[in-house]
Parts: sequence; structure tokens; C-alpha cells
Amino acid sequence: MTLAPEMTDLKVQLRLEEQWFTVCDLSLLTPGRGVAALLPDGRQVALFRDRAGELYAVDNRDPFGGAAVLSRGLTGTHEGRTFVASPLLKQRFDLANGECLDDETVRISTYEVRAAV
Repeated sequence: MTLAPEMTDLKVQLRLEEQWFTVCDLSLLTPGRGVAALLPDGRQVALFRDRAGELYAVDNRDPFGGAAVLSRGLTGTHEGRTFVASPLLKQRFDLANGECLDDETVRISTYEVRAAV
């Protein structure tokens, strides 16, 4: 889904269990940069919007270092896969499926995400 940047009334929502949870205004997501959000159960999620307008949501916790820092990581693409590189040890995580591109035995949680009125 590609979204026009001038649409400011849209909200970013995550599917939690069987319902949608509104996290923030879409206008708060700058393409190529992450934003951290606290979920109702205390977990943290890292939200991203790529330069094409696609939205991604992953667990904010770096499984290698244990800190909640993935929202501060650098985004990029590798072989057509959009990723975030952890600011700690630089492991890259596919934003679509959570797979670690540098260690196939490690994966982070991903969330279904959408922009809605």
C-alpha cells in the first residue's frame, strides 16, 4: 500500500489478537526512520514507513543485545528485502517477516499494520 504524504487524518493501527489498536498518527512516521510505541500489555513495537509508503511493525527488542532499540536502527534494502539494522551490533532484520538476515536461527516478532481513518 502506498500512501500520499499529505494525508494527515490517517492513523497507524496494529492487529492485536482479533482487534485493531491505534498507535499513532501516520504523519509521525518519517520515511526511513523508526518510532517506538508502547502496547497495552507493556511490550514495545518499532514502527517504520519506507520511502515507498509501506508500513512495518516489529518487536522493538534486539534479541542479541536485549535492549529495546530497533526503532533507532538504520533501514535499508538487501536483495529486495527491506530491513532494519540494530544500532547495537548491526544485525539486520527483515521488516516483513522478522527474519535475521545475518543469523537464520534468530527472528523477531512482526505485526500486521495498516493506515486507517
